[in-house]
Amino acid sequence: MTETYRFANEYGDLTRLPLFSQTTNGVPHEVPSGLDPTVASPPPATSDVDWSLVSTLRAQASEQLSQAVQSGRGRLDKEAQQELGRSIVLDLIESAMAEDVDAGLGSWSPKKQQATAQAVFDSLFRLGRLQPLVDDDRIENIVIVGHDNVQLELIDGTLVPGPPVADSDQELIDFLVFLASRSEVNARSFSEAQPSLHMRLDGGSRLAAVAWVTTRPSVVIRRHRLMRVTLDDLVKRDMMTPVVASFLRAAVRARCSIVVAGAQGAGKTTLVRALCAEIDELEAIGTFETEYELHLHELGRHKVVIPWEARPGSGERGPDGRQSGEFTLDEALVDSFRFNLSRQIVGEVRGKEIWAMIKAMESGTGSISTTHAADAVAAVRKLVTCAMEAGPHVTQGLATSKLAATVDLIVQLSLETKVVPGGAQRTRRVAEVIALAPGEKEPGYATTHVFRADATGVAVPDVLPDEYRRLAQHGFDLPAYLASQPVGART
Repeated sequence: MTETYRFANEYGDLTRLPLFSQTTNGVPHEVPSGLDPTVASPPPATSDVDWSLVSTLRAQASEQLSQAVQSGRGRLDKEAQQELGRSIVLDLIESAMAEDVDAGLGSWSPKKQQATAQAVFDSLFRLGRLQPLVDDDRIENIVIVGHDNVQLELIDGTLVPGPPVADSDQELIDFLVFLASRSEVNARSFSEAQPSLHMRLDGGSRLAAVAWVTTRPSVVIRRHRLMRVTLDDLVKRDMMTPVVASFLRAAVRARCSIVVAGAQGAGKTTLVRALCAEIDELEAIGTFETEYELHLHELGRHKVVIPWEARPGSGERGPDGRQSGEFTLDEALVDSFRFNLSRQIVGEVRGKEIWAMIKAMESGTGSISTTHAADAVAAVRKLVTCAMEAGPHVTQGLATSKLAATVDLIVQLSLETKVVPGGAQRTRRVAEVIALAPGEKEPGYATTHVFRADATGVAVPDVLPDEYRRLAQHGFDLPAYLASQPVGART
């Protein structure tokens, strides 16, 4: 006999979990009263959870699940593993309740049974104590510096404190190690030998973590709330003016190659999604990322989107110095030339990804990438440095000439934080747009501020190179731009 039970997480997102009846000598065990599938109950509160017990039960469930798979059940897909895991979790909870009763500690309340079952399941298959935060649609970013120092950034930019995500820093590290290793298709190593972790989570969030080389384990989870976003949406959010939006829209349609720059958390990925929304739906797009963030292949805007994701190697290094299973963005880009792509979008450029970006921009037109920089001109210097890190054969002159010849525009985003009642609030906006071109003298490139930040930080028209007047045929509101130019810049 199989019954069902609805576990509810803290925010009421109900997940249907099969409940398997247990038998001893052919006699079914009685389903614990707190897990009665016919009894509706409110979402459990975290106060009903003994997290040290959850950690213990999660470890036991993980071991039993591994043994069950290895003992003859064969290779199980994710859904089958979760189904088996639910059964194991409920068995463990029933045993834990029986032990408490035998020890004279009394029985568990239905709410505690429900909350503990959900917490163990989340720790085994999802994100444990982080799961309620990731499930909360109000939260965009989760910043953790130690198990009890948690800051939440809401979708309106407000910063608020969050609840502890573990009972100790060591428990947080242990969970991150478990989280990194359990994925079959996206597993990562996280240890004292490899103290940094970057991985894509189920649902599309991105996790970055570091431990052992910092005083406390630190984690950032980026939730991408603005997925189906357009430039018009960003205008409504005061991230840019309508004139800036018309210029960027036209630049994408005219197949200019664009780099979006800014600080961490400035909204670079969101802007890239909005720019990509301007690409014709019939164009075939390839995306190249170390961890999926753009998710263009899931948005349904374009008929053909092929997403490539780099894969770190594992185990010992071979004669070529590479670990087994490693797959780089450069290899992905080479593969992509046989896929009849119209656009190649290389995601974030932090280092050696720069050469994949340059190759994409050289091989086609209309590529888009992101990088971190304090201002638009500094972004050029940052990209030159990234290119030179590829090895001694890459000179500054070579890196500069490559970038000046391939990148058309750099869009700089600003991120401002101000104190507001009850906390702080962040504001994101387009601050600059520069045109990049080869230069005859040092530094080897020329920049022109098409838009420059005014006294309030808003990007306003400045100097328009003649070649960009052609964008008017692609929808650029040239009259509005010229009307807002400084008098000295008008020609």
